Amino acid sequence: MVTENDKVQQYNESPRRKISLRDTRNIGIMAHIDAGKTTLSERILFYTGVNYKIGDTHEGTATMDWMEQERERGITITSAATTCYWKGHRINIIDTPGHVDFTAEVERSLRVLDGAVAVFCSVGKVQPQSETVWRQAQKYNVPIVALVNKMDRTGADFWGVVEEIKTKLGATPVPIYLPIGKESSFVGVVDVLLNKAYTFDDADKGVTIHESEVPEDMKQAREDAFHNLVECVAEVDDEIMELFLVDETPSVPQLKAALRKATVSARIVPVACCSAFKDKGVQPLLDAVVDYLPSPIDVWDIKGTDPATGAEMTRHAGDMQPFAALVFKIMSDPYVGRLYYFRVYSGVATQGMTVYNPRTGKRERFGRLLQMHANNREEREEIFSGDIAAAVGLRNVTTGDTLCLESTPIALESMTFPEPVISIAVEPKSSGDRDKLSKGLIALAEEDPTFQVRSDEETGQTIISGMGELHLEIILDRLVREFKVEANTGAPQVAYRESLLADANSNMKFVRQSGGHGQYGHCIIDVKPGEPGSGIVIENKVVGGNIPKEFIKPIENGIREAAESGVLAGYPVVDFHVDIVDGSYHPVDSSEMAFKIAGSMAFKDAARKAGLALMEPIMKVELNTPDENMGDLIGDLTSRRGAVAEIAAGVGGFTKITANVPLAEMFGYATAIRSLSKGRASYSMEPAHFDRVPKSVQDKIVEKK
Repeated sequence: MVTENDKVQQYNESPRRKISLRDTRNIGIMAHIDAGKTTLSERILFYTGVNYKIGDTHEGTATMDWMEQERERGITITSAATTCYWKGHRINIIDTPGHVDFTAEVERSLRVLDGAVAVFCSVGKVQPQSETVWRQAQKYNVPIVALVNKMDRTGADFWGVVEEIKTKLGATPVPIYLPIGKESSFVGVVDVLLNKAYTFDDADKGVTIHESEVPEDMKQAREDAFHNLVECVAEVDDEIMELFLVDETPSVPQLKAALRKATVSARIVPVACCSAFKDKGVQPLLDAVVDYLPSPIDVWDIKGTDPATGAEMTRHAGDMQPFAALVFKIMSDPYVGRLYYFRVYSGVATQGMTVYNPRTGKRERFGRLLQMHANNREEREEIFSGDIAAAVGLRNVTTGDTLCLESTPIALESMTFPEPVISIAVEPKSSGDRDKLSKGLIALAEEDPTFQVRSDEETGQTIISGMGELHLEIILDRLVREFKVEANTGAPQVAYRESLLADANSNMKFVRQSGGHGQYGHCIIDVKPGEPGSGIVIENKVVGGNIPKEFIKPIENGIREAAESGVLAGYPVVDFHVDIVDGSYHPVDSSEMAFKIAGSMAFKDAARKAGLALMEPIMKVELNTPDENMGDLIGDLTSRRGAVAEIAAGVGGFTKITANVPLAEMFGYATAIRSLSKGRASYSMEPAHFDRVPKSVQDKIVEKK
């Protein structure tokens, strides 16, 4: 077992480092749309002295929402990185988007963060995107501090949020701060551990904090919360359990240390509360970030693989360790060109340093190194272990690439991104803009792993695909503003998938004879449907050399290409298993091309025999509607082939409806919901899963194709 002393000896720090690695925090702020993430980020920058005045999302002056599109819409589109300092600690913050269309931004940010603040609206509680970002955090084992925001709102329910974190997210929430009052009477927080009350001065936007005794009417609630905290910590900490069993009260330092350990291991979620907009309760959250979220040395084992052998490897944080960093984001900057955001896991990055990319096997060179504060840049000579920065001057690097030393190579774990669910055709408004459009789309696709560009072979059209209508709308807006090119667009198309219905086999020969060498390829394959999400699995089961080994790969390539172009209606065939069982070859006429064509023909033949079904993306839709409009909205969802999963009483005469609805039926839904509820209802949706298209609908889609 690695002790703290072992770590101290191994993670020797550079004498040029200003803030110790132990006092560094890399955190993300994540939540459902409109829970108040960016407002919270602005308050953090104000209280830590980075900004002298508070930005506002409603007025379009938020520091972290720096894109024109973000300021116009009042939403976060791209994750922004910045750095601030609190009580001797350096906090690197990434403010992530809440809208489901930009889920890739959350995914890649969480991959390089050590901890996260999950923000919940005190009225909306745990919403669909809250669940999505929570799952993403669990995927990368990111410890979380929960924050119940908007405690000043009508219908604020702190304990309701705590209960939903437990029931909907399966976590163990432990309140460390309690709200003093709620709605318009919310004035501050009670510190459960220190048994103190804090209120915030309105005159200086909450900078002055007044400390006092816990109000009389809250003493019992604080007592109960303290016992709950001790009990929860005792369940995961032996030392506290021993004291608990003999009815001894642990000291505050003991409880803090145990709570930190339990939070870092993601077994407990400390819960704070605030009203960021009303400037109350933000500083205690910063204390919780410093006290309970991990530093880079708490995430001691950095997993990777040996690029040559694929064997598992481990690195540790520290400036004197071999250099290893992960590129998690690429952005176009109008002034410096391509910006490559990276997190240094071990070692130190320096300007002009030559690094190695294990994916390409090529060397790269750091040009300028920049510390980012949203879209402002500060030049740096060195980037130390545990820090997040951006580089200029890299060439053949994409999102998820590792940069390391050629002498000590390692490939760090990359990230996975969801497949796009919606497509539209685009073409330039004038023929002279064709090249500009192509360059712009390629540049945007390099930045965003969930945005894809392809050419339709049948029509010659350029098809762009993304995560939703808003996603593609922003892409087209960026083409106009950043690349000065306008495009005409077709109607949105759903990204369907095709799936096999049964097992089948095929025995296919490809033979061409036209003087001289001919073409001969012959393969026999078995195909069967796979589990959802299993992908394409191809196994070679040929024995006796009936097909030479060098022709197996071309057969695989032929199968994959045939699957990509589809069999039923031109959509990719997904989730199936193929066994290449037999075949034959000709000593003169056989070639890689012949076997590739034979593989493609065999797969298409087997797929037709097996039968195919179209699969469509199903969206999880959450509606908040006035009670009087509930019947109309449920009727509308049903007419869209929706299945209502849950109806729950909301706040203030509103009802919350959760339903699963095919994406194909959701185009233009914003307009429909506005007219049905006179503009009072709101909704959010996120991809849930793929499901079979009804036969009647499938026949129409196939007919159109």
